Amino acid sequence: MTGPSSIQGFYRHSANCKIKSIILMGKMTPTTVKAITLDLDDTLWPIWPTIQRAEQHLYNWMSQRAPATAATTSLEGLRTLRQQVETAHPQWKHDLSAYRREAIRLALRQAGDDESLTEEGFSVFFEARQQVDLFDDALPALERLSARYPLIALSNGNSDLQRMGLKHYFQAAVSAQNFGVSKPDKRIFHEAARVSRQNAADILHVGDDLQLDVSGALQAGMQTAWVVRNTAQKNTGSQNVQPQYTVTDLLQLCDALGC
Repeated sequence: MTGPSSIQGFYRHSANCKIKSIILMGKMTPTTVKAITLDLDDTLWPIWPTIQRAEQHLYNWMSQRAPATAATTSLEGLRTLRQQVETAHPQWKHDLSAYRREAIRLALRQAGDDESLTEEGFSVFFEARQQVDLFDDALPALERLSARYPLIALSNGNSDLQRMGLKHYFQAAVSAQNFGVSKPDKRIFHEAARVSRQNAADILHVGDDLQLDVSGALQAGMQTAWVVRNTAQKNTGSQNVQPQYTVTDLLQLCDALGC
């Protein structure tokens, strides 16, 4: 994901809108929303099919450019190595690209291939990682939401909205990689509020993860909408974390906002 971009035209999109609840999770009253922060992975597109496809592209590249690595390391082995890097370097948890680069470097080193190929391999993975399959509701919802509100992308991932062709829907993007801390840390939510030029209480954060998105945003003083696309996801809920709104897709949220 790219860093914060221009918020030119912000006031043109800042019309207030009263929320109508779809599923009421707790005692609350309709609240004015002046901006929306939006999670990306698993909110606009399913992330794991994307990662699996990108890993396959990386492995295919290794077969051509680092044959010793491909011969001694399976695709599953690369995934295990990535997990080991994450365990060994918790200080990088805000930077998923750093985890991936280090995993590629270690795979090359262990096989005796040239470690200077690391960046080339990462570029192959990263380019494929941007080829996402949007949920059916994503584009029409982005059209409706961005016509009414300034949208701020707020993600722990390393999506590049420019490469995806989605940047024009967003006034700005705040990523954990660029900011230095990840959700659910309230500081990254406050950074998104700063970029939007709105108070946290006037922002609705929308995301799929109950802890990273809903709990984090609530602790930062924002309103929240939990996107629950399947029953198994909803069963992960906690009575201690109560979003103001729960929807099964983003078009339901648009209807609730009157967009």
